[in-house]
Amino acid sequence: MVSTSTHCIGPLTGNVLCNPVAPCCCEPHWLCETSQVLVKMHSKKQAPVNYYVGIDVGSASVRAALVDEFGTVVAHADQPIQIWEPQTDHYEQSSADIWAACCSVTKKVVCGVDARRIRGLGFDATCSLVVVDKQFQPLAVNCEGQNHRNVIMWMDHRAVSQVDRINQTQHRVLSYVGGTMSVEMQPPKLLWIKENLQESCWEKAGYFFDLPDFLSWKATGVTARSLCTLVCKWTYTSDGGWDDSFWQMIGLEDLVKDKYEKIGNHVLSPGESVGKGLTPEAARDLGLPEGTAVAASLIDAHAGGLGVIGADVKGHNLPCENEPITSRVAMICGTSSCHMGVSETPIFVPGVWGPYFSAMVPGFWLNEGGQSATGKLIEHVVQGHVAFPELQAKAKASSQSIYTYLNSHLDLIKKSLPVGFLTVDLHVWPDFHGNRSPLTDLTLKGMVVGLTLSRGLDELALIYLATIQAIALGTRHILETMQAAGHRINTLFLCGGLSKNPLFVQMHADITGKPVVLSKEVESVLVGAAILGACASGDFASIQEAMAKMGKIGRVVQPNHGDKRFYDKKYEVFLKLVEHQREYRSIMKSF
Repeated sequence: MVSTSTHCIGPLTGNVLCNPVAPCCCEPHWLCETSQVLVKMHSKKQAPVNYYVGIDVGSASVRAALVDEFGTVVAHADQPIQIWEPQTDHYEQSSADIWAACCSVTKKVVCGVDARRIRGLGFDATCSLVVVDKQFQPLAVNCEGQNHRNVIMWMDHRAVSQVDRINQTQHRVLSYVGGTMSVEMQPPKLLWIKENLQESCWEKAGYFFDLPDFLSWKATGVTARSLCTLVCKWTYTSDGGWDDSFWQMIGLEDLVKDKYEKIGNHVLSPGESVGKGLTPEAARDLGLPEGTAVAASLIDAHAGGLGVIGADVKGHNLPCENEPITSRVAMICGTSSCHMGVSETPIFVPGVWGPYFSAMVPGFWLNEGGQSATGKLIEHVVQGHVAFPELQAKAKASSQSIYTYLNSHLDLIKKSLPVGFLTVDLHVWPDFHGNRSPLTDLTLKGMVVGLTLSRGLDELALIYLATIQAIALGTRHILETMQAAGHRINTLFLCGGLSKNPLFVQMHADITGKPVVLSKEVESVLVGAAILGACASGDFASIQEAMAKMGKIGRVVQPNHGDKRFYDKKYEVFLKLVEHQREYRSIMKSF
C-alpha cells in the first residue's frame, strides 16, 4: 500500500488497509482514522467514483484490492493459504481453501462501499492445475487420496520424466514455448496424473482448470477459459486452437475424443465479460451484488505486466518515452520472477516462452522469460545461514525488517566503494530450482564460489548481496537473449514484492544498464486484475485505454553507469559458472 494508508479500527481479521486519500471502505462503526471528513468532502466536491475489485491468488496468500477508476488502491486485504509438500518437488493446494480466502478478503475490501459503484471484478492467479470431477467436486492429485488437495502448484516438479518425453517429440507446438516445454506447464502434469493416478483421478476427472479459470468458473458458473492461460500453459494457439496431433502424440488422446470439454473449448480474451456476471451464490460469498461483471482472467505475472507496462511516462525523461510499448519489459518479482516483453510481430526466442498472441496486451505478441526461484531463493539463502538468528534479533531490536537491516549493514561495511563491489570475490549461480530461461535446464543446480570460514553477520550480508546480484545477472541473460532474437528493450518496469527492496531494484538497474520504473501503486498485480474488471464492466473501450488511465508510475531508478565495467566482469564470471557446472557434470558422467 501507499505510505499514507492507515489500519482500520474494528473487529477485522487478517490484514486490511485503507487509503485515507480515498473514501473509507469500512462500515460506519469500523472507522478509519481521519477518514470520515474525507468521505464527506469527496461526496460534496467530486462526482461519484466507480470502483473495481482485483483478486490475486499468489503462491502463499490471496489478496484483494478495491481500486478506483484512476488506478488508486483504496483498500487492500490479504490472507494466507495452505501449501502441502508430501514429498520432494510435490507441491499441492486446495481449491476450496483458495476460494474461501478469496471470499474473505473481498468482503473486507468492499465493506461499507456503495455496491452500485462497484462495477467489475477481475481475477489473476498462479498457473496451478485444479482438478474436479464431473460434479465439480475436488479430486485428489496425490497417492494418499486426499481429495481436498486437488491443486498441483505451478512450482511442482513431479512431472520431470513426462516433460522430457514431451520435449523429445519435437512437436511443432513446442516452437511457441521457446523450443522446450517447462515442467511447470500443464501437459506434463496431465500426463503424470494419467500415468500415476489413472483410476483415482484421471478416469473420474470432469474438468482440468488453470487456477485463474477455476476462479472465473466459481464466480460465474461458466467453464470458459482465458486465452491467456490456454496459450501460455496448455499449447492452445489463438489462430489454430488445439492441435489434435500433439495430444495424440504424447498419449493424451482422451482429451481430443471429448472435443476438449475437460480442458476448454470456449475461449475468451482477457478482460472479456464472462457469462452474466456473479451468480447469486458467488455474490453472497464475496459480498458483492449479483450480476457484477466478471472478467476473463490472467495469470498473476501477466496481471502485473498489465498493471505497469502501459503507464504514461511523459515528463520522466525515460528512453521509452515516445517509443512503442514494445520498448518496455515488465518484470514481476515475487517467489519467482517473470519477464514480459511484447512485440508487434511474432518473435521466437530460444529458451523464452512465446510468442503468444494477445495473451497479455490485446493485439501484441508476448514473450515471457522467467526465473523459477528469486524471492524464495533469497529467503532460502538468508534463513539458512548460521547468523540468521543474530540478524533476526538485531532487526527486531531496531524495528526493521531483516532485509532493511541487511541493506543498512551493507552500507556500513562497504567503506568508500560502491556497495556492489563487496562481492568481487564472491559469485553465485542462482539456479537452485533449475533454469527456466533462457537455458531451459531443470537439472542445473545452484553454485557459490568464494566462501570462507567466517560465520558472522558480515558474511550473511555478503551472500545476500551476491544472491541478489546473481538474480539480476540472470535477468541480464534473459534480456540479452530476447534482444538477440529481435526485441528492442530500453526500460524495465518492476512490480511485485521484491520491487519494494531498494537494493534489489538498484542492482537490476546497474547490472542491466537500464532505468527501472516502479509503479506508483506497489500492488501492481492487483491493479492489473482490477483493470480486467474495469474492462468487463464496459467502462473502458479497451484494455489499452484502461492501462493508460489506471496504471501510474512512481519512482524511477537510474543505473550507475560508472559501475558498468565491474558488472560486465561479474557477468563474465556468471556465464563461466554454468559453463563449468556443465563441464563438471560431463566429467562425472564418465565415471
